[in-house]
Amino acid sequence: MRAFLGLVLLSMAAQVWSGVDVRFVSPADVAPDVSLVVPTVNGAPLAELDEDTRAVMVKAVSAAAFGKEAGATLPLYGQSGRPMLLLVELGEEPLNGAALETLGGTVSNALLGNITSATVLLNGITLADGATLSRVALGSKLGGYRFDKYQTETDDAVPTDLTLELADTNAESLQQQWLINGQPLADAVYFSRDLISEPANIIYPESFVARVKAAFKGIDNVRIRVLDEKAMAKQGMEVLLGVGMGSARPPRLLVIEYKGAGDAKPLVFAGKGITFDTGGVSLKNPTGLWRMKYDMSGAAAVTGTLLALAGREANVNAVAIAALAENMASDRAQRPGDVRTSMSGKTVEVINTDAEGRLVLADAVWYAQTAFDPEVLVDIATLTGSVRVALGTHYAGMFSRQDVLATQFLAAGKASGEAVWRLPLNPAFVNAITSDIADVKNVVEGGSGGGASIGAEFIGSFVKPETPWVHFDIAGRAWEFEGNAVTPKGAAGFGIRLLNQFVADNYE
Repeated sequence: MRAFLGLVLLSMAAQVWSGVDVRFVSPADVAPDVSLVVPTVNGAPLAELDEDTRAVMVKAVSAAAFGKEAGATLPLYGQSGRPMLLLVELGEEPLNGAALETLGGTVSNALLGNITSATVLLNGITLADGATLSRVALGSKLGGYRFDKYQTETDDAVPTDLTLELADTNAESLQQQWLINGQPLADAVYFSRDLISEPANIIYPESFVARVKAAFKGIDNVRIRVLDEKAMAKQGMEVLLGVGMGSARPPRLLVIEYKGAGDAKPLVFAGKGITFDTGGVSLKNPTGLWRMKYDMSGAAAVTGTLLALAGREANVNAVAIAALAENMASDRAQRPGDVRTSMSGKTVEVINTDAEGRLVLADAVWYAQTAFDPEVLVDIATLTGSVRVALGTHYAGMFSRQDVLATQFLAAGKASGEAVWRLPLNPAFVNAITSDIADVKNVVEGGSGGGASIGAEFIGSFVKPETPWVHFDIAGRAWEFEGNAVTPKGAAGFGIRLLNQFVADNYE
């Protein structure tokens, strides 16, 4: 078994930008006054080191009993004429893509707040599963995300930005790969996390639309349309409109089209965009209610996915549909027991106004099918607490009628590091949402169980049988409560890497 260590070499030159900046350089260009990241086996460096640096490293590893736990770090300051050496334990196995991202994120988290720039020597790392070192760059960028724009009391002496130079003999090719594919993906995740992190007095349906338009400004082959209340009413979207009735912030349906593949049928991604969710008349418990600004994570994921695809000029046609509303309680809000007619013509009895995500998606997925005849239809939503009970925070719940499609997404989840787990659809769940006075009802009262599957079946009742369809319930993955190497505490931006990987694996 092989244990890899990384030794990060740091320079003190100040840089100015937002977050973590990464680029690839040749080892020959590493300045003599910075340190090295050298992969090691049981503390012995795999790359060449000068005698002084090797001696310092071996002595430090021995004294600290370092190298036994993957992800552990050991900083050494002012040794061998270098500002800092940072040892990073990588574990005993060759590194796959997800592990490389963890390495990058670990480095960013260890250095942010301590230093402004670093050079990471990547030669000697053993790769697995077709992984490339560009995944280190992606992990570095994602792990270094911070949302601190509203913090006014800060210590100016503490560095808040970081530049990482990733040193490898294949630097030119890796840099090109990063700029074409990696950087647009990282930027899209940043954009999504920013949207989710913003408070609900800043991001609401209309301002969500404005942010997205600004993000896509100047990007080729993109068309953006926005349906307001009148346009949605004309389309017959009573169910979506009903969710937003209680708010002074009117709902919107945002449609982004990217054409990168001629006349090919598009992949359509629809996202739940509840910019704040009180539960409506069916009020939520106030504990943790502040976090309900994250209930638009699905909409942030699909718009971020289109931003990534367009940014890297993917050879595919794709559409993002964000169903945006604020679910508030007021004298204008819809009530439990109300019946509304969807765009499809199907009537819905609203049993619980806090099961609103499936309502906005009912009209969104029907619009997706009638307007675009999708090659594949994907919806993504923070839909149920039940999926968190079933899968914890380790997986997103996946539902599909097509086994091949489900298998493709399972593979994309593993490759991207955004894991999914397939959960069942069943006729019994369809029967459970049959209404006594309408066609369907949005929940089953009485705690019958299977809440995530029931929510999926409700959305599925608005998806034509012939449409290839996948539903993702990301309620357990959209918010990171503790933080890890790649996803800091807070908004995860979950789904963009998953959908991007699916597109790259199957349509490019």
